[in-house]
Amino acid sequence: DVQLMESGGGLVEAGGSLRLSCVRSGFTYGQCCMMWYRQPPGKELTWVSSIRPEGTTDYADSVRGRFTISEDKTRSTLYLQMNDLGPEDTAVYYCTADCGEEPTCIGFHYRGQGTQVTVSS
Repeated sequence: DVQLMESGGGLVEAGGSLRLSCVRSGFTYGQCCMMWYRQPPGKELTWVSSIRPEGTTDYADSVRGRFTISEDKTRSTLYLQMNDLGPEDTAVYYCTADCGEEPTCIGFHYRGQGTQVTVSS
């Protein structure tokens, strides 16, 4: 099974930046589409960003232009650089993976434990 471990969350003032990291282990077959999801307090889990195995990225409208997803495959680490944060970005952020022979990036098979991001106004 794939294990995902996030880090980098914390408390930041509005307008500030954070970089989340996610280390992946245990994967030995095929390839993975890596994604970030988030769950604000009292709300549903929502997709934030994806990076496909070939490097194509995509973003939710609410974060496009402020967040950047990237991956260091040599270190099996996924990143999410978050700039110009606002209170609406407060959420638990989850690293997720859709892994297999031909991952679709629709939904995920694996999810980390999450890291809390809190943005104060």
